[in-house]
Amino acid sequence: MKTYSTKKNYLGLEKQYSNFLNSKIAILPIPFEATTSYGKGTSKGPEAIVNASHYVEFFDEELNRELSFEKGICTISELIIKEKKGKTVIEKIYETVKKLIEKEKYVVLLGGEHTVSTGSIKAHFDSFKNLSILQLDAHSDLRYEYEGTKFSHASFASRVLEFSNKITQLGVRAQCIDECKTIKDKKINTFFAYQIKNGHYGNDWDEKVIETLDENVYITLDLDYFDPSAVPSVGTPEPGGFYWDETLRLFKKLSEKRNVVGFDVVELSPVDGHPASDYFAAKLVYKMLNYFIKRNVDE
Repeated sequence: MKTYSTKKNYLGLEKQYSNFLNSKIAILPIPFEATTSYGKGTSKGPEAIVNASHYVEFFDEELNRELSFEKGICTISELIIKEKKGKTVIEKIYETVKKLIEKEKYVVLLGGEHTVSTGSIKAHFDSFKNLSILQLDAHSDLRYEYEGTKFSHASFASRVLEFSNKITQLGVRAQCIDECKTIKDKKINTFFAYQIKNGHYGNDWDEKVIETLDENVYITLDLDYFDPSAVPSVGTPEPGGFYWDETLRLFKKLSEKRNVVGFDVVELSPVDGHPASDYFAAKLVYKMLNYFIKRNVDE
């Protein structure tokens, strides 16, 4: 597959560490936007994350490693999908991600609106046994359809439900009554933000989240999961969200107890002159990779 050169790839890596053949990790930018309903601009999210990543340090002081040089990270040329129909988009993403997995790449998808996640989740579901989906999101995204389409950013989780109900949701704090009924009917593990913040699950709430997950896990992370004070550049900045440290604590524990086989980060709507959210997302991707990509046995 065609990949980007140093000036346009994630982390600004030289060819030695970013060519397709030698890279364990594949970053897949998908600047798709068709159904955003409030704040616009998710089509610019992937490029903003990649641009900001050029200022992220290669060395992780917590884990004492330089993952980018240890494993290699290639950035696949943007998957441009001219056809705006959601089903076509999901199918194209599925085919691309499936091929990358078959070539033994660890795939990270950068959106774009949340609709794009369904194709990547399905590709991982078909490739890994005992797979659970961990959805970090301010919204449950379980509307059967929204604004006339089943392939809306507000309906992506309903499309996932069509092939798997092994979904654990974390951070939800805005939904309609039908979505609440779906959570109960389909027995979805939903950890509402108010429950965690009010101590319903105790101080070890992250352990309880992990207990709901199977051996293999795919993470889909809508950046509006975070509080707007931390990440304001999203389409619908819901108050009462989560923060960097508590989220990384969850990811670290998750990396020790489960096998995270892939993930996506979506719904960044960059704002000119305010790069904090772009950088936050860029560093978050690298931090997640550092946690989830296992070291070689002899390291």
